[in-house]
Amino acid sequence: MLAPTLVLAVPSYARQTHQPCAACHVGGFGPELTPFGRGFKINGYTMKAGNDTKVPLSAMLVESFTHTAKAQTVPPANGFGTNNNLELQQASVFLAGRLNDRMGVFAQATYSENGGLLGWDNADVRYASPFRHGGHNGTWGISVNNNPTVSDAFNSAPAWIYPYMGADLAPGAPAAPMLFGGLGGQSIGATAYVQVDGKLYLEAGGYRSLSVAWAHHVNGPYDGKLSGVAPYARAAYTWKVPHGNLTFGGFLLNMKRGPLGADLSGNTIPVAGPTDNYNDVGLSGDYQYFKGDNIVTVDGLYVHEKQTLNNTYGGGGSSNLHDSLNSLNVKGSYWFRNTYGFTLGQFVSNGSNDQTLYGNNGSPNTQGGILEFDYNPFGQSTSWRQPYVNARFGLQYTYYTRFSGLVHNVDGAGRSASDNNTLYFYVWLAI
Repeated sequence: MLAPTLVLAVPSYARQTHQPCAACHVGGFGPELTPFGRGFKINGYTMKAGNDTKVPLSAMLVESFTHTAKAQTVPPANGFGTNNNLELQQASVFLAGRLNDRMGVFAQATYSENGGLLGWDNADVRYASPFRHGGHNGTWGISVNNNPTVSDAFNSAPAWIYPYMGADLAPGAPAAPMLFGGLGGQSIGATAYVQVDGKLYLEAGGYRSLSVAWAHHVNGPYDGKLSGVAPYARAAYTWKVPHGNLTFGGFLLNMKRGPLGADLSGNTIPVAGPTDNYNDVGLSGDYQYFKGDNIVTVDGLYVHEKQTLNNTYGGGGSSNLHDSLNSLNVKGSYWFRNTYGFTLGQFVSNGSNDQTLYGNNGSPNTQGGILEFDYNPFGQSTSWRQPYVNARFGLQYTYYTRFSGLVHNVDGAGRSASDNNTLYFYVWLAI
């Protein structure tokens, strides 16, 4: 099944606005937004130039190679080996652009060789309108989307956080807070937002589960039915600083999810029973610096999650009724002429010890870092065939200093944390 992917970079927006991709995106193209890109999204994807009536369609393809320091004990997915895997990681089509003067859309469908399915991906339909009150002006809007934080325009939001491309055929942290895609692709929500004077941003709304039948139709995930509405809120404030901007903010997500069962045919269905309750609180920060050919960005996100596992604990799936998870992600990037990029990232995940839930050492504690080099041959506004031709070549190295709470023997079979170190190369094309 397909989880939402970390992508929001479609040439159809550039064709609509008659702007190069670099106007909206740091690094030529990709999900990291410039101030202009943030404004374009907050204003509902509606800005246009002239009377063009192009159909707002785009396509994307990502081919990748994944190598771990030591071969995995079992293949990471059907059809792949224990190491050195080539993969058609994503092939996506997008409906993305202006619908009318106040409405716009971003909707993605993705095929992945890992799973062999074509399914729906991130989706965001929004209405936006400018306003003026007294000495203040801004934009208010409504977003209908299928993943909390997809509607966000800042680069520290979980849906758009670094790494923008990553290996899906390598080991990863055993657990993450629900704000990191826990409802992605299996919920539908509506949020209302406002931005005032380009500084204060507020957003609030709620999410409900989609049906099992819908999840099957769109090849989406289904991990249980939400009990009622899961409230979500976001606040951020942006300051102008020399040659850039600085943003601080926070997130709230509260959700209750019930158990799963099976019908007489063995199909997954929600059943009555106690719920697992999750309360996420997050703090975020973004810094951007633009001067001449040089761009520097720094983003950070900390999320604390409190869990009351009524269903999991009652069914013997956890040792504790109450658990917690913490996640810290920080990255800094430098780009020269939107063509050559270097990124350094650090991540720390930790939480309650729970032998039943996590197995082996009973710990989710995982930490390490990421180094990435990128080359965009068509990253500048004057590049050949802008904005129709876009390519990124990325070489990424992920290293672990601790995995599942341990440095050595992390799986009970002698594997070290560093054996999960991953070299990942990708080619990302968009038209």
